[in-house]
Amino acid sequence: MEGKAFAARCGLDCVACEYREKMNCPGCIAAGGKMFWGECPVAACASGKGHVHCGHCAEFVCPTLHRFAYDPEQGDDGQRIASLRERVARGE
Repeated sequence: MEGKAFAARCGLDCVACEYREKMNCPGCIAAGGKMFWGECPVAACASGKGHVHCGHCAEFVCPTLHRFAYDPEQGDDGQRIASLRERVARGE
């Protein structure tokens, strides 16, 4: 897997994700953005632009990533965005 092991293109920590084992999810990079719930627009966008993750995008933080990060049901109150900022600062 590219970049940090089990880190999604959106910055989500896949290791901490409850769906990893429950849904046998390999993560969006390994799954090519085609998740158990459908195609992920964030993963598709980052991949389409040739980025390992959204932190490398000139549009970071875009409305799509923001919506995912702050989704009332599945969001993480911006944790994934902070994670991406940290990854970029470390040169990942």
